[in-house]
Amino acid sequence: MRRCAFLSVLFFLLIGGCEGNNLTENSKFPPKASGSVLVVGGEAVTSDQILESPVELNGTFVSPAEHLKPIAKISTLQEFKKLGRPLIEEIVTNKISQILLYQEAKRQAGKNIDEALEKAAEAEVRKFLLDFEGDQAKAEEKLKQMGMDRKSFKDNRKRFVLTQWYIASKLSDNRPITYTELMNCYNQMKEQSFFTPAKIQFRLIDIQPAKLEITDPNQDQLEQARMLANKLIGQIQAGEDFGELAKQYSHGHRRDFGGLWNPVQPDSLAKPYDILAAEAEKMQPGQIAGPIEAEGHIFIMKLEDKLASGFQPFEKVQEELKQKIIFDRRREALDKLDAELMQQVAVGEKNEFIDSCLEKIYKQETGVRRQETEDKR
Repeated sequence: MRRCAFLSVLFFLLIGGCEGNNLTENSKFPPKASGSVLVVGGEAVTSDQILESPVELNGTFVSPAEHLKPIAKISTLQEFKKLGRPLIEEIVTNKISQILLYQEAKRQAGKNIDEALEKAAEAEVRKFLLDFEGDQAKAEEKLKQMGMDRKSFKDNRKRFVLTQWYIASKLSDNRPITYTELMNCYNQMKEQSFFTPAKIQFRLIDIQPAKLEITDPNQDQLEQARMLANKLIGQIQAGEDFGELAKQYSHGHRRDFGGLWNPVQPDSLAKPYDILAAEAEKMQPGQIAGPIEAEGHIFIMKLEDKLASGFQPFEKVQEELKQKIIFDRRREALDKLDAELMQQVAVGEKNEFIDSCLEKIYKQETGVRRQETEDKR
């Protein structure tokens, strides 16, 4: 993040300012498709370039053909075009945007930008090598996985740095954020982002009659459990430590922790423990409730803490609100910039090129299938 900010300042100092912010008619180069080639702003994009563009699959980079191979194996050409189109369209659209962004950025930057770009790109290459502790073989292998060599990586970094500067220049919005904007943003976000659910924390002695050993043949286990619960309540009222008694007598899963439960939302308690939520409503921290009988359990509960549901106050989240407003402004500016760029795209020619790429992938895969069939014969 600091590196990007530094480069942005560097470019502004070197460039000294740019005239105009809007795309002009002279910068518009409608794409033209001819079979497996799409011409954008004088630059040719081939189907091979699209098919070699790395895409991520299960944490590794693969070619679009490799990504779409399972679909091609089980589909007709028309089915494959429909299912594979979103991936190829995304790659083609990104490629068009990169070209148009770079051309407009370079036009805005002027002729004196090449030296600065060269230095910035060299710094990016050095940083990439440092990530591999100077092991050039590993770095080269990683570049190969990404579909690049060192030269193409450097060229890619030049384009990236310049287009990022250009995008940053379009995103600058120094309008002050007003109290009304902040309050409107708070009201829009508070239900989803600033709501704090009710929570309770308690200690529990969970006596389960079925787990008690019979000490008096004239008493059943339930009666024995009731007597034990009353005895323990008397000891707690006399000042004995609740947690130590829980370790000795509770059958619950938290007995080793002195019966202490982590804070929970009352409505998240499953049966039979949900009965404790209703008891907690009537209690204050430090108070004891019990014995409480519920489905084979006799509970003694000590409420440790209780937090009512509510919203974080406006005053405590103002910084988060400011960042959200800034983010929304930038997203709006990016959407506008993207719309301006995409107006230059001839939809029919773009679609023709995408179809050509999909057909090429499908033919490669079906050709492999035919060869495999012939080999088996």
